[in-house]
Amino acid sequence: QVQLVESGGELVQVGDSLRLSCAASGRISEHALGWWRQAPGKEREFVGGINWSGSMRYYADSVKGRFTISRDNAKNTVFLQMNTLKPDDTAVYYCAADADGSWVPTTSQYDYWGQGTQVTVSS
Repeated sequence: QVQLVESGGELVQVGDSLRLSCAASGRISEHALGWWRQAPGKEREFVGGINWSGSMRYYADSVKGRFTISRDNAKNTVFLQMNTLKPDDTAVYYCAADADGSWVPTTSQYDYWGQGTQVTVSS
Protein backbone atom coordinates (compact mmCIF):
# COMPACT_ATOMS: atom_id res chain seq x y z
CA GLN A 1 0.00 0.00 0.00
CA VAL A 2 1.24 3.45 -0.96
CA GLN A 3 0.07 6.71 0.60
CA LEU A 4 0.80 9.98 -1.15
CA VAL A 5 0.89 13.41 0.45
CA GLU A 6 1.17 16.55 -1.64
CA SER A 7 2.54 19.85 -0.39
CA GLY A 8 3.62 23.23 -1.67
CA GLY A 9 0.37 24.65 -2.94
CA GLU A 10 -0.34 28.30 -2.16
CA LEU A 11 -1.64 31.60 -3.49
CA VAL A 12 0.73 33.15 -6.03
CA GLN A 13 0.68 35.92 -8.62
CA VAL A 14 0.60 35.58 -12.39
CA GLY A 15 4.07 34.80 -13.71
CA ASP A 16 5.31 33.36 -10.43
CA SER A 17 6.88 29.96 -9.96
CA LEU A 18 5.91 27.23 -7.52
CA ARG A 19 7.24 23.80 -6.71
CA LEU A 20 4.92 21.06 -5.53
CA SER A 21 6.15 17.97 -3.75
CA CYS A 22 4.55 14.59 -3.24
CA ALA A 23 5.97 12.27 -0.64
CA ALA A 24 5.12 8.58 -0.55
CA SER A 25 4.88 6.47 2.56
CA GLY A 26 5.93 3.37 0.68
CA ARG A 27 8.53 2.57 -1.91
CA ILE A 28 7.63 4.06 -5.27
CA SER A 29 10.92 3.68 -7.09
CA GLU A 30 9.33 1.30 -9.60
CA HIS A 31 6.07 3.19 -10.01
CA ALA A 32 5.05 5.63 -12.68
CA LEU A 33 4.11 8.94 -11.11
CA GLY A 34 1.72 11.53 -12.39
CA TRP A 35 0.37 14.93 -11.56
CA TRP A 36 -3.28 15.78 -12.16
CA ARG A 37 -5.35 18.83 -11.42
CA GLN A 38 -8.99 19.74 -11.01
CA ALA A 39 -10.35 23.24 -11.30
CA PRO A 40 -13.76 24.21 -9.88
CA GLY A 41 -16.54 22.90 -12.08
CA LYS A 42 -14.17 20.98 -14.32
CA GLU A 43 -13.08 17.39 -14.64
CA ARG A 44 -9.77 16.21 -13.32
CA GLU A 45 -7.13 16.51 -16.03
CA PHE A 46 -3.69 15.05 -16.62
CA VAL A 47 -0.84 17.52 -16.12
CA GLY A 48 2.18 15.33 -16.60
CA GLY A 49 3.85 12.09 -15.67
CA ILE A 50 7.18 10.31 -15.37
CA ASN A 51 8.15 6.66 -15.59
CA TRP A 52 10.16 4.87 -12.93
CA SER A 53 13.57 5.85 -14.25
CA GLY A 54 12.76 9.34 -15.44
CA SER A 55 13.57 8.43 -19.03
CA MET A 56 9.98 9.09 -20.13
CA ARG A 57 8.06 12.28 -19.31
CA TYR A 58 4.81 13.47 -20.81
CA TYR A 59 3.01 16.75 -20.31
CA ALA A 60 -0.35 18.19 -21.22
CA ASP A 61 -0.12 20.73 -24.02
CA SER A 62 -1.38 23.43 -21.67
CA VAL A 63 1.70 23.14 -19.43
CA LYS A 64 4.37 21.99 -21.85
CA GLY A 65 7.42 24.23 -21.63
CA ARG A 66 6.33 25.69 -18.28
CA PHE A 67 6.05 22.68 -15.96
CA THR A 68 8.69 20.06 -15.22
CA ILE A 69 8.30 16.77 -13.39
CA SER A 70 11.18 15.16 -11.56
CA ARG A 71 11.57 12.41 -9.01
CA ASP A 72 13.93 11.35 -6.25
CA ASN A 73 13.55 7.60 -5.85
CA ALA A 74 15.84 7.51 -2.85
CA LYS A 75 13.45 9.85 -1.03
CA ASN A 76 10.25 8.41 -2.51
CA THR A 77 9.29 11.87 -3.70
CA VAL A 78 8.06 13.39 -6.93
CA PHE A 79 8.12 17.09 -7.75
CA LEU A 80 6.26 19.42 -10.07
CA GLN A 81 8.11 22.63 -10.90
CA MET A 82 5.65 25.17 -12.25
CA ASN A 83 6.90 28.33 -13.93
CA THR A 84 5.16 31.27 -15.54
CA LEU A 85 1.93 30.47 -13.76
CA LYS A 86 -1.36 31.63 -15.24
CA PRO A 87 -4.83 32.06 -13.73
CA ASP A 88 -5.92 28.95 -15.69
CA ASP A 89 -3.46 26.93 -13.62
CA THR A 90 -5.62 27.49 -10.55
CA ALA A 91 -6.74 24.07 -9.34
CA VAL A 92 -6.29 21.37 -6.76
CA TYR A 93 -3.22 19.40 -7.77
CA TYR A 94 -3.02 15.68 -7.12
CA CYS A 95 -0.17 13.26 -7.44
CA ALA A 96 -0.76 9.66 -8.36
CA ALA A 97 1.24 6.45 -8.57
CA ASP A 98 0.83 3.49 -10.87
CA ALA A 99 2.43 0.14 -10.11
CA ASP A 100 3.53 -0.32 -13.72
CA GLY A 101 6.43 2.05 -13.94
CA SER A 102 7.51 1.07 -17.43
CA TRP A 103 5.40 3.76 -19.07
CA VAL A 104 3.45 6.90 -18.25
CA PRO A 105 -0.31 6.54 -18.05
CA THR A 106 -2.18 9.60 -19.23
CA THR A 107 -5.61 8.35 -18.15
CA SER A 108 -6.88 8.09 -14.59
CA GLN A 109 -5.94 4.45 -14.18
CA TYR A 110 -3.40 5.15 -11.46
CA ASP A 111 -3.47 2.85 -8.45
CA TYR A 112 -2.88 5.42 -5.71
CA TRP A 113 -3.88 9.05 -5.28
CA GLY A 114 -3.04 11.80 -2.86
CA GLN A 115 -5.52 14.18 -1.26
CA GLY A 116 -4.44 17.19 -3.26
CA THR A 117 -2.94 20.62 -2.66
CA GLN A 118 -4.53 23.91 -3.69
CA VAL A 119 -2.76 26.20 -6.14
CA THR A 120 -4.32 29.60 -6.75
CA VAL A 121 -2.90 32.01 -9.29
CA SER A 122 -4.13 35.55 -8.82
CA SER A 123 -4.14 38.20 -11.52
